[in-house]
Amino acid sequence: MSLAHSRSLFLLAFMAGALTLGASLYLEYGALLRPCFLCMVQRILLTAFTLINLVAAVHGPKRHGVYLYGVMSMGCALLGAITAVRQVLLQNIPLDQLPGCWPSLQHMIESLSFWEALKRAFQGNVDCVEINWTLFDLSLPEWSLLFFVAMLILGATQFSRLLFSQRLRLAKH
Repeated sequence: MSLAHSRSLFLLAFMAGALTLGASLYLEYGALLRPCFLCMVQRILLTAFTLINLVAAVHGPKRHGVYLYGVMSMGCALLGAITAVRQVLLQNIPLDQLPGCWPSLQHMIESLSFWEALKRAFQGNVDCVEINWTLFDLSLPEWSLLFFVAMLILGATQFSRLLFSQRLRLAKH
């Protein structure tokens, strides 16, 4: 596999991330949907994923750079998928088993440490289980999970092609 092909995959991942990021911003500011803490964590990971892929596409790295950008990109996608899975699981448990409402995200960040706020976010609350928008009967966290899993598959494809081409090159010598 040529490195130019890797550059195209980074560009594809960037465009998918930018489109998804644009859709999430539209839903927040255009459709006036208020994101919960887990949604914001997913958006931060999506932004990092998108920026990493943009830099990789513009940079056009050599083989080691492709590995480095790929690992960072897949790391963001994996963390995003884990966060989305947690939110989907929270949406499927009864409301009486969830803690009550919390203060705002800004108040949590100002009054708690980052790790304590993250821990509380993963425990879940009523805000994270509310389903206020669906498309084809899938909620936003389910769409987010699909996106992150698709990007993980794209990254795994890129790595497998790199490894396969390296083995072929070594076998020829």
